[in-house]
Amino acid sequence: MKIQIINGPNLNLLGTREPGIYGSSTFEDYLKKLRAQYSDVEIDYYQSNIEGCLIDKMQEVGFDVDGIILNAGAYTHTSVALQDCIRSLKSPVIEVHISNVHKREEFRHKSMISCACMGVICGFGMDSYRLALEAIKGSK
Repeated sequence: MKIQIINGPNLNLLGTREPGIYGSSTFEDYLKKLRAQYSDVEIDYYQSNIEGCLIDKMQEVGFDVDGIILNAGAYTHTSVALQDCIRSLKSPVIEVHISNVHKREEFRHKSMISCACMGVICGFGMDSYRLALEAIKGSK
């Protein structure tokens, strides 16, 4: 099984960015633990602050991997282009968020990509990624 994790803008700053919301662990540290826990799954990781690069990556892998775990960051709330891309892929996409976006600012309550995704997981910290991985595994 092969899973692609894609993180959007500002998620490269995990561990230092607003630790009260996002925690103090870097994504790279979390990824090591996730890969160790799921040694039978090939987990690739990509992060970009640029919307078009996220689309390029999804188009590159979205016809071959077993699933994509996407944390689109702030683009979640604004990007019809990401929604269109997700709809065009063969691989299922699960939208994830580290924080519970529904307990935050009003503008974060609306997702432009949820309607194109297999499911949405939010509010479980970094564990949201593991839950998404479990959902993809369970759907195969």
